[in-house]
Amino acid sequence: MIYRLLDIFFVVFHSSLVLFNLFGWIWKKTRIYNLITLGVTGASWLLIGLLVGALGYCPLTDWHFSVLEKLGKTDLPGSYMKYLGDRITGLDIDASLVDRLTLYLFLAALIISLILNIKAWISTKKS
Repeated sequence: MIYRLLDIFFVVFHSSLVLFNLFGWIWKKTRIYNLITLGVTGASWLLIGLLVGALGYCPLTDWHFSVLEKLGKTDLPGSYMKYLGDRITGLDIDASLVDRLTLYLFLAALIISLILNIKAWISTKKS
């Protein structure tokens, strides 16, 4: 029972974080928080990834996959986005396509967030 609840928690929390990373720059009040979560995500993917030997490492994925293993799930993919895409669609989406799309969307969100946060900072300095 607890692992089923943890599975639901991770799906909701992790998916919400992904959506916030992608779209949190839209609202002025959340832009700085969006930039922070994008920075933490990027640092996890790169820095922690280098430490554990897996670029793209995410501790949330690691924890969630541990829960799924306790629930008897096997053959889990290498990324949360592939897992989520497969879980939602019922398909077996190409992992390299998912990884590329994830990276491109992350970089697009990061660039937009950086530009908007820099513009806000500059306008605050001028005031």
